[in-house]
Amino acid sequence: MNEVLGTRRPDQVAPMGEVAEAGRAYKSELLAGLELAPGQTALDVGCGPGTDLPALLAGVGADGRVIGVDREPGMLEAARRLTAGDPRVTLREGDAHALPVADGEVDRARVDRVLMHVADPPRVLAELRRVGRPGAVIGLAEPDWDTLVVDSDDLDTARAFTRFTATVAVRNATIGRRLPRLAEEAGFRVESVTTTTPVLREVTAADRLLGLGRNTLRAIEQGLLDERRGRDWFASLSERPFLAAVTIFTVVAHLPA
Repeated sequence: MNEVLGTRRPDQVAPMGEVAEAGRAYKSELLAGLELAPGQTALDVGCGPGTDLPALLAGVGADGRVIGVDREPGMLEAARRLTAGDPRVTLREGDAHALPVADGEVDRARVDRVLMHVADPPRVLAELRRVGRPGAVIGLAEPDWDTLVVDSDDLDTARAFTRFTATVAVRNATIGRRLPRLAEEAGFRVESVTTTTPVLREVTAADRLLGLGRNTLRAIEQGLLDERRGRDWFASLSERPFLAAVTIFTVVAHLPA
């Protein structure tokens, strides 16, 4: 990893695909939990570049529909390229707090690593309840950043990095463990709660996905990490076999029929 500490500024689309690869197990679990069936309407909140839209399309069949919502025009443009020409796909620019979806329009909805970023997770869940038909199923997947581990001989600095990530860098860092409670408070019936821990062994991909260099620099700038120690820690990550992991919680819940 030859990047100077904190200078990497990855584009928004490429890292999403890397996350999809690293989290293949939880994504499969999330998709299975939705129990998609032909003719249904499925919603992907925060669809990004459309990575997961083809799987939803396969589940709803020739007579189904898939709605992708994202607030970033660049992401939606990538999703359009991926699904070009498929009349079953509708892509809408919008905010998860006020979904551009009609009341009771969807049978299934997925929210994958979106709630950790939003200002008001309960409001997003209230929106999912609004747009879901009776008996609708939602699938939620979020990391719990308190569980982030990065292998290093300098355990104190590794722990300081996790602490910075969980208290400063990520808005809703412990949203993963809160998902079941928030879903029930929104009126859903929780059917299952599972965990998956993707393991990253390639340091450059981990830097892109976890913000290793960027967040180390931010912690130094905010006086939460000694500069020399932080820089030495970051440099050491590429000097030996690498490992990092974080636990993702997956929740499947139903609306009353």
